[in-house]
Amino acid sequence: MSASREAALRALQVCHTQGGWADVALRRELAGAGLDSRDAALASRLVYGVEQNRLYLDHVLAPFCARGLGSLDSRTLDILRLGACQLLLLDRIPPMAAVNESVELAKRRGGRTAGFVNAVLRNLDRSRDRLPPLPQDPLERLSVKYSHPLWLVKEFAFTLGAEELEELLRADNAPAPVTAQVNTRRTTAEELARRLAACGVWAEPHPWMDQCLVLEGIGDLEALPPFREGLFYIQDPAARQAVLAARPRPGERVLDLCAAPGGKTFAAALAMEDRGRVIGRDLYHRKVEALATSAARLGLTCVETAQADATEPLEGEFDLVIADVPCSGLGVIRKKPDIRYKDPAGFADLLPLQAAILRNAAGAVAPGGRLLYATCTLRREENQGQVERFLARRGGDFALAEQETLWPHRHGTDGFFYAVLERK
Repeated sequence: MSASREAALRALQVCHTQGGWADVALRRELAGAGLDSRDAALASRLVYGVEQNRLYLDHVLAPFCARGLGSLDSRTLDILRLGACQLLLLDRIPPMAAVNESVELAKRRGGRTAGFVNAVLRNLDRSRDRLPPLPQDPLERLSVKYSHPLWLVKEFAFTLGAEELEELLRADNAPAPVTAQVNTRRTTAEELARRLAACGVWAEPHPWMDQCLVLEGIGDLEALPPFREGLFYIQDPAARQAVLAARPRPGERVLDLCAAPGGKTFAAALAMEDRGRVIGRDLYHRKVEALATSAARLGLTCVETAQADATEPLEGEFDLVIADVPCSGLGVIRKKPDIRYKDPAGFADLLPLQAAILRNAAGAVAPGGRLLYATCTLRREENQGQVERFLARRGGDFALAEQETLWPHRHGTDGFFYAVLERK
């Protein structure tokens, strides 16, 4: 039995029985499985393929399961999803291998499971030219085709409009590029690209973000000498764009309230030429430690770290306060494909938390200073809605200087929102 398929199944089971996230579960499985690069790549394609297409795979599998998918245990269902993913979505895997390897996975359970998996997948393979049709309703059709829950398709349709909806859903299921932000205190984009090429990593300039490289063929990131030497850090261009829009300047005092893993803290410090004071705070001690370690690796001496709750009262005044608040995360579906399956009922609890952090952050902005509010979601209620409610309360002393939503299909970035508010 293929070790890559076994690792993929274990990762999916962590997600579907223990509530884990696919990217985290996959990293842990790959770290412990000792797979070579080829098998690790296949395991990754399988996990992401299933999670990106889960609703579609269930749609095509359902007619071949007489008692319905709901009658199956989670492990058997994930084996069928893995098999269907190989049969229908991965063109380099022979059908016989896809079926036989799925049967081998099922044999671990014993009983009749292996025979059932064999029958379902062989029937599916023979029926490729007559798969069940997609729903007729336009939004339901998009929901199944791109495996986005119907409530989410409706949410995006409301926020974005029908014209670009399918482009966004398609982009959500595409691989997210890995982007390196150059540590301009130590090197340039050109020199870093040369260093990475010598390590076998392909790098080219980002199409619109200065001092940013798009990487391929990374392998073990932390083993790369340019990474260990602190020549770059990984951050999506949307997050760096938000920080640059807030205009951090050399010598200023900056507070990053929800700083981990540190990208916005580092972007501010580099924009300030490592002159001034940047305090990166986070709720969790281990994240604060990791933030401090990364700042030391990059050699950013103006960065300080502290453990703190972003909703608690703040001391002092700052030229810039950054509040990248906890959110529903629906802008990072490319990187976390299973985040789309969250229960939206839980999102209501985020709104008062975001408002509390925003209100607390505003109290630490010095007169004439700036407040950066940011999320990695595309829900209007968490983005423009929060800013509008804040200004309704504090419009006497704050004004909206700039706000923008960045979209995967338009900008090639994470889905990201930011607003720069200036204190009068």
